[in-house]
Amino acid sequence: MSGLKHLYIWVCMALAVMSCSEVEQPAESMSESAVNLAELLEEPAANPWDSRIDTVIDEGCQRLVIRHVFPLRKTFNDSNNVQLEAAKSLGFNPIHCDEDILHLSRPIRRIVSCEQYFVDDLTHSFPYLVPEAAQLLHDIGQAFNDSLAARGGGNYRIKVTSLLRTPATVRKLKKVNKNATEESTHSFGTTFDISYGKFVIDSLTPPYRTYEDLKNLLGEILYDMREQGRCFVKFEFRQSCFHITTLWQRINIYRCGNDFCSLRHGS
Repeated sequence: MSGLKHLYIWVCMALAVMSCSEVEQPAESMSESAVNLAELLEEPAANPWDSRIDTVIDEGCQRLVIRHVFPLRKTFNDSNNVQLEAAKSLGFNPIHCDEDILHLSRPIRRIVSCEQYFVDDLTHSFPYLVPEAAQLLHDIGQAFNDSLAARGGGNYRIKVTSLLRTPATVRKLKKVNKNATEESTHSFGTTFDISYGKFVIDSLTPPYRTYEDLKNLLGEILYDMREQGRCFVKFEFRQSCFHITTLWQRINIYRCGNDFCSLRHGS
């Protein structure tokens, strides 16, 4: 059994992970809907939002009007220490073993590709976040879609490249990424990475946009979220991503707002 599926079964049996479309409950509630064992052992359901076109359109791009927040590397420079303090305040203790799953102090949500974002193949993390972080990710993706549509459109989604890590996956990551820290904010379920170097293209229908404009549009969205006190952001140069840690606030339970995102099982 793969590590990802193993962790998924651990989480479901311990917390009965709730799908996005179920009845809303307080974010702090640990009460989740039951999931039977037969359902747990099923192969993940096909998710149409996992489909995408990887082709990069180099010609015929229309430029976007961007409210620049340059330079991104200087603007988004929240340190690991600051983000770590926020992660410990909002999240749960790092997951070292099976027993830790049974005693998580916070509810968690499974993150699957949907209309607002695409979840990349996760090699060093697992698709889970605490509810506040799941809501923030949804809101960033929705704001990106809305802003793009308001400026002439384009069939693009943001790409999520990293979510929940365990100490074991952090050690594995450190072998290939020297910037990875031993005490990672990703270990608390509050932090995720969004690529600024790659975006998902859902259709080859024009208009086409440059990746530079899409990166700056995403930067504009993150700047607003950060100004609202919803997150800390670090511009990661080597990994070509925004490293985002959620700040504490009371929210309604995370809802994607579309049928596809309400799938209980993702890839």
